[in-house]
Parts: sequence; C-alpha cells; structure tokens
Amino acid sequence: MANLFESIREFFAQKEPLEPGVYSYTAPADDPLNYRLHLRIDKDGSGVLIVNAATVLHLNMSATEYAYHLVHGTPADEVARQVATRYQVKYDTALQDFEGFKERIEILIATPDLDPVLFLDFERHMPYSDELTAPYRLDCALTYRLPEGADALDAPTKRVGRELTTAEWKQIIDKAWEVGIPQILFTGGEPTLRDDLPELLQHAEDNGQVTGILTDGLKLADTDYLNALLQAGLDHAMIVMQPNKEQTWEALSSFSYWTETLDEDIYVAAHLTITPENAADITAHLDKLAKAGVSAVSLSVTSPDLMPNLTEARDYVDHLDLGLVWDLPVPYSKLNPVDLELEGELELGGEMALRDAMDLDIDLDTEDTNSGAGRGWLYVEPDGDVLPGQGINTILGNLLTDSWEDIWAKAKEYKGNA
Repeated sequence: MANLFESIREFFAQKEPLEPGVYSYTAPADDPLNYRLHLRIDKDGSGVLIVNAATVLHLNMSATEYAYHLVHGTPADEVARQVATRYQVKYDTALQDFEGFKERIEILIATPDLDPVLFLDFERHMPYSDELTAPYRLDCALTYRLPEGADALDAPTKRVGRELTTAEWKQIIDKAWEVGIPQILFTGGEPTLRDDLPELLQHAEDNGQVTGILTDGLKLADTDYLNALLQAGLDHAMIVMQPNKEQTWEALSSFSYWTETLDEDIYVAAHLTITPENAADITAHLDKLAKAGVSAVSLSVTSPDLMPNLTEARDYVDHLDLGLVWDLPVPYSKLNPVDLELEGELELGGEMALRDAMDLDIDLDTEDTNSGAGRGWLYVEPDGDVLPGQGINTILGNLLTDSWEDIWAKAKEYKGNA
C-alpha cells in the first residue's frame, strides 16, 4: 500500500470534491492521547491534515475524504456506506480503506516520533512544494514592550507606531481561521504584558485553533495567572531562558511544578541562546532544563564563530533524549536560528532535527533548503503589518486593511522563498 487508496482513486477523481474549508477535532478531556486534528480542504479536493500542530500530512482527494469523516467522528459503517454509494465501490473496500487510514492516524498520534513516510506509507512531499492556500501557523507579536530591566538587544520597537486593540487582534485571529491557519503563536516583546492575553487565547480556542506563547516565563510563576492561561486553552509554551539570571530558573521550576500540580497537559520547550559568556556552561544549562521537565529545546547563537558550540549542544540535546525545536521565532536573535540550523547540508541538524523536520514535512535535502518563512508561517507585528518571519523586514501588507489574497500573493513572491 505504498500509494494510499490507489484501488479507488480513479472513482474519487470522477466526483465533485468536498467543500473547501478548515475543520477541526479536539479529543475529549478523558482521552489519554489528548490530541487535535486540523483538516484544510482545498478547491481541488486535496487536503492538508495537521496532527497536534506538528505533523503535516498532504493528502490526495480520496484520503482527504476519509480525513473529513475522521475529523467529524462519522462512524466507520456510515463512512463505508456513504463512500460505497457515492463512488459505486464495494462497501467492504470502502470500510477497509477507511479503517486503514484511521489506524495509521491513530498510530501517528500515539507515536509522534514515527516518520509518516517510512512507517505509515504516506507519500513524501517536498517542503511547501504544494500550492498552499495559507500557512500552517501565524506568529502574532502582541507587543514589543519588555519587562523592566530586560535586555532589549535588537527589539525592533522603532518599526511600530501603535499596538492593536483586543477587538482588532480578534479580527486577525478570525481571519486566520477563515483562511485555514490552525495554529496561533503569541509572541513579542513579552506577550504576558498584554492584559488581554487570556482573552485572546480563549478566542482562538473557541475557533478551534491551537495556541502557544513565546515568553520569558517570569509571569507564569504566578499560579493564578498560569491557571487563567491554561483554562483559556493554552496548548504549548516556549520559555526564552536567561541562564545568567536565577529568576529565570526559579520561574521555570515554578511553571513546571504548577502545570503538573494543576494536572494540565501542556507542551513546554525552552530556548537557549549560546553566547561567548555562556558557551562553556551550555551542557550544564541543558542538564538543568532536562531536570525541570521540558519536552524540547530550541538553540541559537549570537555569532557564526559559535557554530561548533551549537553542534555540541545539539548532540547533547540528543543525548538527553529531548526534542529539538528549530522553526519557532526567537525574539531579538542577531542571527536567525532557522537559517543557521538549516545552512548547507544541515550539518548541525543531525538525526534529531531530521526527525522533527520529517514530522513537519519539511525537506532536508542539500542545495535549496529554505526555511518556511513566508510559507509555513507568517509573522504579524503589533500594528498588524505582516512579515514573512520574525526579523525579516519585508512588509507584505496589513491584516486589518489588506485582503488575505493580496498578502498571500506577496508572501509567495517573497524572494527568500526562491
């Protein structure tokens, strides 16, 4: 079964495709897997199924039809009956194909480290080679403000004249959902400085979107505040560590303790920027992160001279059996971590980055390896301007005043994608 549903593909091709749109499913609270599915159906009937906002599967028309029923919870016998009637195929054939598809998705949910190509016979797609109608994630910089005493580094505050209101951010979140963007990441600046962060999280949750924050983590040590974010639907968090400040470690420990105490399932990653000052201590810092219970680590460096240290740190992350996250924005990095870690033949990515990239359906071949900026994700500044990615000062338009079609057309023309 190298090609899924090949036996009935021709019958699907003869019918009108399903209605284009975005559909979501959230497992009930008592489901031990606690997973989410997002299905985006395009005009030609093909689809993109995103599992837990991490694994991206590009589906042909027949697989998309089965994914549609999976997301809607249609009983297997009803799926088989509808497919058999609609496409004039045998009931048993339709039932077998649907149950086979469902089983593969369930395996992928339960075992996220599996490569869906090698283990589950899904087809390989080059990164973003399909004609995407929208990215997979929208990074929303709610503010460029920082806590008092924070290291501002290269915060691009001069670019922004104002911050959007709560109502305006809700408009942007809704527009993202309407065009099929399943994941919203709130960043900054420091997003917890916005009093409306819980309200915006709840709004995205009500839509059915997966939500995350990128934060220094200090405010998350407040149990009441953390609980408010979790109750609003926060799914994942990346803590930007300042390893020379004890307050950072105290906040991480408190955050880890309270998430466990509150019995909330949240994915926690931590970012470390390797500098000349902390390079010698990086393995010790990684040990502390592992003991704190983080699920994954993100790494970047402040200078190309530190690339060997980045390679060493990546190897040690593998040794600690932690995940490696390399596609989230990191505020104020002087060097883009995505470009660094995808440079050349991915010499610093190794098996951990390769495994994660496979899960994200991102190609890791040699010459034309590009990041997903402008395609896999877009970045919205505090005033609504859209950039291909954090730190890329190419304005594609404004999500409040410009149409999505115009913004997306410019994103596809962005020269960084060439």
